[in-house]
Amino acid sequence: MNVLAYDLVDVLSWILGFLLVAMWICLFVVVLSRIVWGHDLSGWGKAFWLVCLIVVPLIGALAYVIARRGKITKRQPEVDRLEQAALRGYGKDTAMADPRTPAVDAARLAELHDRGLLTDEEYVRQRMRALS
Repeated sequence: MNVLAYDLVDVLSWILGFLLVAMWICLFVVVLSRIVWGHDLSGWGKAFWLVCLIVVPLIGALAYVIARRGKITKRQPEVDRLEQAALRGYGKDTAMADPRTPAVDAARLAELHDRGLLTDEEYVRQRMRALS
């Protein structure tokens, strides 16, 4: 088989075909994940969309995207907000899990200094010791 026997049209048609198949796989995965992990569909609704997606994949995926376009676009900001809140909460929980970390000690020392229970020299000395 001679590589030079392929002309530009053949190469471009192979590239176009590959990109269409890759796009279809991405669409299938996104729609499948929205169906399975979505909280706005009942069990029967999920079953219906999964059957449509498996029996007639292209038509089922396009029908899902067209029929539920409002739900898809409204759901993403909510998911992003919940993920950000979970990440912020995780950071706080992790930081407060061990009460004897240098950051916690420094915060306690700053609180004592703000109340006037520590002098400036004591605060600096204790903070240096806590952070070292």
